[in-house]
Amino acid sequence: MTGRRRWSTEEILDTAAKLLRTSDAESFSVRKLAAALGTDSSSLYRHFRNKTELLRAVADRILQAAMDGYRPEGDWKQRITALGLRLRQAFGEQPQLAAVWGRYGSGGTGSRLVMEELLQALRASGLPDQEIPARYHRVVILLAALISSEAGISTITPEEYEQGMEQFRVAVLGADPERFPALAHYARDVRPLGADRRAAFEEILAAQLAAIEARIP
Repeated sequence: MTGRRRWSTEEILDTAAKLLRTSDAESFSVRKLAAALGTDSSSLYRHFRNKTELLRAVADRILQAAMDGYRPEGDWKQRITALGLRLRQAFGEQPQLAAVWGRYGSGGTGSRLVMEELLQALRASGLPDQEIPARYHRVVILLAALISSEAGISTITPEEYEQGMEQFRVAVLGADPERFPALAHYARDVRPLGADRRAAFEEILAAQLAAIEARIP
């Protein structure tokens, strides 16, 4: 009798990533992953203690991919901006996993590489050592929030997008000027949430870095 195949950790993560490209973290389960691999859930628990640990490992692979080939260039602000854009691009290619990273975080090699580069860049800024951990925390929260938000928009279907745009037009252009005077005044210039995402990403990150720069002695 042929024994059941033993799947490697990398093969399990590959399959999990494929499933997460077409579903979200809520609907994803170890049982579904086991079925896709043609095995039972108990065999996967030899590699990962639970679903959360598995999801963190999948998200960490995206961080590792983002850091692959990365070389620090420029001053500290340019380094953090370049890193943020690499993370944005990496999760933009697998948007379902952005929500996983934003929710569960990661403690693997990819996470450590990102943490190291951010801390090194902040140290190069000239900030006092005691302020660096708190500023690092603010930058990470900002990046995770922006990337997760953008990824959520990119996963909607064309039909959902058109429906949302129609609702936006009705809500903005049809606003009662007596009840919503500011909205009515700016209605033709207000952009929907999905517009100019990269420009918004860079501008918001730049504002955070400017706030850090203002605290450098």
